[in-house]
Amino acid sequence: MVSKQPKEILKQYWGHDSFRPLQEEIVNSILGNRDTLALLPTGGGKSVCFQVPAMVMDGICLVISPLIALMKDQVENLKQKGIPALCLFTGMPYREIVQTLREAAFGNCKFLYCSPERIQSSLFLEYLPAMNISFIAIDEAHCISQWGYDFRPSYLNISRLRDHKPRLPVLALTASATPEVRDDIMKQLKFRNGALFSKSFARPNLAYHVVQSDSRIHTLVKLVKRSSGSGIVYCKSRKRTQEIADLLKQEKVSADFYHAGLPQETRHERQENWIRGKTRFIVCTNAFGMGIDKPDVRVVLHLDCPDSLEHYYQEAGRAGRDGAAAHAVLLTDGNTVEELKAMPASRYPSMAVIRKIYQALGDYLQIASGTGEERYFDFDLTEFTRRFSLDIFETMYAMQALEQENIISLTEQIFLPSLIQFTSDRETIEYTESRHPAYEPLIKTLLRTYSGIWDQPTGISEKQLAKILRASEQEIKAALKFLSDLGILKYEPRKETPQVRYLQHRIKADDLYINQEKYLARKKAFTNRVMAMAGYADEKLDCRTKYICRYFGDIVKNDCGICDNCIKKNKAGAGKKEFEKIAEELNEQLNKNDLLLKDIPATIPGNPDTIHKVISYLINEGKIRFTEEGKLTRI
Repeated sequence: MVSKQPKEILKQYWGHDSFRPLQEEIVNSILGNRDTLALLPTGGGKSVCFQVPAMVMDGICLVISPLIALMKDQVENLKQKGIPALCLFTGMPYREIVQTLREAAFGNCKFLYCSPERIQSSLFLEYLPAMNISFIAIDEAHCISQWGYDFRPSYLNISRLRDHKPRLPVLALTASATPEVRDDIMKQLKFRNGALFSKSFARPNLAYHVVQSDSRIHTLVKLVKRSSGSGIVYCKSRKRTQEIADLLKQEKVSADFYHAGLPQETRHERQENWIRGKTRFIVCTNAFGMGIDKPDVRVVLHLDCPDSLEHYYQEAGRAGRDGAAAHAVLLTDGNTVEELKAMPASRYPSMAVIRKIYQALGDYLQIASGTGEERYFDFDLTEFTRRFSLDIFETMYAMQALEQENIISLTEQIFLPSLIQFTSDRETIEYTESRHPAYEPLIKTLLRTYSGIWDQPTGISEKQLAKILRASEQEIKAALKFLSDLGILKYEPRKETPQVRYLQHRIKADDLYINQEKYLARKKAFTNRVMAMAGYADEKLDCRTKYICRYFGDIVKNDCGICDNCIKKNKAGAGKKEFEKIAEELNEQLNKNDLLLKDIPATIPGNPDTIHKVISYLINEGKIRFTEEGKLTRI
């Protein structure tokens, strides 16, 4: 029985008086028990689309997401609103999994977030019948399609949930999907009486630019220095992020770098500094940005070209979420298009290469033939390639092929908790407490808080211990290491290193099989995506917004008027004398004072369309810019 209306829930928990475009229609579709596919661009408010109906309906919303960090953030945010939420992900200790499943089945819970790998386990399926699930929400739904840009085999198991809960509606959410991928999502998820909601891919306030330069780094620095507000610089390698951030600092620009190889605490601190405006530019790999809501990003620059328009659109779309003018700039050089066209050959290596990497991986991890299934192994890609004299990119792509065939699974971080087990008897512990009284409170807290800590390695939280003992996490970690060195207990700090998980026992490399038909089909789909990206980078005439929208099946009639190609056409279309006269008048006015956009028609005589074209042109040329207060100013 419905107790509150969606808008009441939206106001009560999220503080909004009204929904964003399409959100209400998507919410009502789920409340109407319809399978629903929602395509909402980055920043379109996808989480509200499942969180609001879940609060209206009885039972638990099962949310499936591949992003562990994002799941944890959303669970924490819901708890802060007083909404009970739980999280299940790969790498959790068995005891915690059981406790979470019991609470989901028999406790007070509104949201259960799960990684796609977790829902196929026998333990999850054992508790599933007892769960009163209202509907299933699937984030990053494009991962289920082999023809998409981020295919993950584990997503194919989601449809099996429908065999166990056939009457449950499904809400699939994604920021970007071509018509072919949309159809495949609905097919793989076995949609019945399905509804499709797709917001236009056009962003009226976001000006797309492609800047060709023989010195991309020099051009990047120049663009960053003349920009206002905060921004993001995307690079293709971790090493490059640090180099560019250091270069920007030398140029007196507030900047820092971010990539998945940094410790979790460091990543969180740098992310928060940027969100709060303490750092103006974050230089990062594509590991940055998922789930981050910073509306006032004024510019997103790509130093290196992504391999698909899906990736580019999603990353560029982090600019201008507040609706104010923003820019997305792709930097290219004379080799960019040819490098893109060469990608499919290297990204899809031969069977001989895949077998060579598979053999080396088993040897590196010291896995005997016929063993290894469902085991996790710490993995250092750089060390692995160095030891076996392998090309790092060839290795990475061969491992991706193994992952897509469900042979191994790769994770940047597994989030395995810290483990503790007491290894000495009580008499030795009491002696240690008398010799080192400063450690007695920690020892007693461990024994009181974690049952079973004598019998087996037990997951602990340094953060929780620090709160109980009113100490810092660093102090707790140092104390645990000291006790471990004494031999009182065994302490394994939380693992945040990349992991390889074997999904099947290791076999002889010669016996390794990959479905060639599907492999080549994925290669063809990738080639099509790369060629579309190359076409965008090389386009000299067409409106860039139109180009992007057309790729995603969104037909837009009018040019955006603000991308680099539109500005060139506008300048050519406006009368030269009128154009120059308005530009001269605008410069004179800006020499006196900065101008608000709304005041310009009353200040500058001339045709409003031509004035708009002149402003866009001068911004693109780097002669004027918007201040953080929204005023035009000279550079």
